[in-house]
Amino acid sequence: TLPCLPGARPCIPKDFGHGSLVCVCNATYCDTLDPLVLPAPGSYVKYESSKAGKRLERSEGRFQSSLRTPGLLLTLNISALYQHVKGFGGSLSDAAAMNILKLSRPAQDNLLRSYFSESGIEYNLVRVPMACSDFSVRPYSYDDVPDDYELKHFRLADEDVKMKV
Repeated sequence: TLPCLPGARPCIPKDFGHGSLVCVCNATYCDTLDPLVLPAPGSYVKYESSKAGKRLERSEGRFQSSLRTPGLLLTLNISALYQHVKGFGGSLSDAAAMNILKLSRPAQDNLLRSYFSESGIEYNLVRVPMACSDFSVRPYSYDDVPDDYELKHFRLADEDVKMKV
């Protein structure tokens, strides 16, 4: 069993060979994390996964003002803000939707909870590709009629209606 945080449900590992280890999530069980807590000012929290067995292992540290530390140096200038982070998430491609829909309803609920709930990784954004992508089972678009600038022949594909919308 891989290590987990107190209160979290541990990963049940499944090895697919060649160093490809995944956590099993099914209709009756899915691993969870402790709720995320913001670190104190001047501190950071790091979550690390590895082939050696770490699975979102949490560790904390403090930012240092010294430039004498060997190795990677990350410089933060908190007085200059360039962008606002709205959240974190992933892509819901045709392939992902097809695989999710093949799961039982309880397994779907556990999987989605592991992505979007406080006991999971708390995604709050999802990117949905427009028409097909390299993770589709066939090429398709919404309007293949040449010069149809008014989009009179625009139609959502079955993949969009059944899996994405």
